[in-house]
Amino acid sequence: MKQLKSLLIAAVLLLGLSQTATAQSKVAHIDVSELMSQMPEMKAANSQLEQLSKSYDTEYRTMVQEFQAKIKKYDAEAATAGDALNETRAKEVQDLQQRIQQYQQNATKELQDKQEAIYKPILEKSRNAIQKVARAKGYLYVLDASTGSGVILADGPDLMADVKKELGF
Repeated sequence: MKQLKSLLIAAVLLLGLSQTATAQSKVAHIDVSELMSQMPEMKAANSQLEQLSKSYDTEYRTMVQEFQAKIKKYDAEAATAGDALNETRAKEVQDLQQRIQQYQQNATKELQDKQEAIYKPILEKSRNAIQKVARAKGYLYVLDASTGSGVILADGPDLMADVKKELGF
């Protein structure tokens, strides 16, 4: 009876170890940031964002140059202008400075919103491809191995090549 009990415990332990080995093989990883950076859609998106950023930057520089020109002009004329005119000019300079700051804030927000809108479909496409490949290979979990994602060690199966193949590049 004691031998039967020992044999049963050994069988349960052996079964448990094989389950653990099987469960470990159901985890894979992929660096999503690297994948997205290599996607052709991402290159086009970055080009579009860079063009928009340059447009905002050009407008901002024009506003700053106008601001600096007015300050220089007003400083040169301050001694000969009256107090009322100097006060009006000071108010005008403050308003212009506020408009420049508001423009910069709006441009930054619009650029971030545009970036999110452009990147979202690319991220969805990459996620769908990762899920399709993972399911086809029988993985239960796929970890994002991007820097800062929390994955400390990624020695297991890497799905990068398979996902790239799925995406066609």
